[in-house]
Amino acid sequence: MRWGIFYLLIIAVEFFIAVPIGHAASDISYKDAVIRIIVGAPPGGRLDTYSRVIARHMGTHVPGSPTIIIENMPGAGTLLAANYLYKVAKPDGLTFGTFVGNVIMRQVLGQPGVEFDARRFEWIGTVSPGHAVCILTRASGITSLEKWMGSKKPVKLGGTGPGSNTDDIPKILAPALGLPIQLVTGYKGTADIRQAAESGELDGLCVTWEAIKTAWRKQLESGDVNVVLQAMPKAHLDLPKVPLAIEYAKTNEARGLIQIGVHDQSVLIQPYAAPPGTPKERVQVLRKALVDTMKDKQFLAEAEKADLEVDPLGGEEVQKIVAGLFKLEPGLVSKLKEFLK
Repeated sequence: MRWGIFYLLIIAVEFFIAVPIGHAASDISYKDAVIRIIVGAPPGGRLDTYSRVIARHMGTHVPGSPTIIIENMPGAGTLLAANYLYKVAKPDGLTFGTFVGNVIMRQVLGQPGVEFDARRFEWIGTVSPGHAVCILTRASGITSLEKWMGSKKPVKLGGTGPGSNTDDIPKILAPALGLPIQLVTGYKGTADIRQAAESGELDGLCVTWEAIKTAWRKQLESGDVNVVLQAMPKAHLDLPKVPLAIEYAKTNEARGLIQIGVHDQSVLIQPYAAPPGTPKERVQVLRKALVDTMKDKQFLAEAEKADLEVDPLGGEEVQKIVAGLFKLEPGLVSKLKEFLK
């Protein structure tokens, strides 16, 4: 009997030595692996630019230093990529991706095309919140918010599809501020919108300042485009004299629409998520690697050179924000449905 107990103890000790308890994240190695980042937009835009800089540095912060590649999957205002991550991508820790957070609101509002439950994604984190602005071309003749509000004809703004910030920002600002807007949507990306604006097909667009100041640098410097409005709680340091949309909202309802529909959505402008069912220990590896990348001196130097702002939010915080979107008051949800249909 005593010898039986002795042998059991030996076996137990050998087992705990051989098998790491809980499969800690530090015990996982991605050596010789390839990690894909699915980007729900074509090359050249904010999502793509940030992701490529991340891909060049994040691998050194993942155990085993795997190769990280970008796979662009544009379509339906990044909804195509979100649906792919949820339904098709393998939950093996080798694939995660990014799309505009506005598509989460599409689920909250029960809009068509959504084939995911945002609450089930494994959120990795965000790189920086977006700062919503509207820019108009000099050719449009609209050089200020006052001129825009007094325009006799609708101002043509480009969009990439329902659920994208290029579509949702003007859809909220038009009724909230009484702005004359004609949304022309369906462009593949903001690069195509820029070309259409340069040709005179469009008057401008509403998107993030972070995307504008990199992709439209030459036009901004030449004065061919002007930032006439920003939709954030406070002015961006680069735009101290550009009016804030919330200050021109005349009713509590209008202010609420801007707060929920634009301000809060901007926090989730570019989240990174892994497919549901991805092993928790691998989620932790990716979350930690993204956080460490945001502190990497070489990454920060490249981001600064490319005018990419870095103000990250962890995966756990993103998870809480997403959960909160499903607890909005029914009355406000109804209004948002009306304007974002």
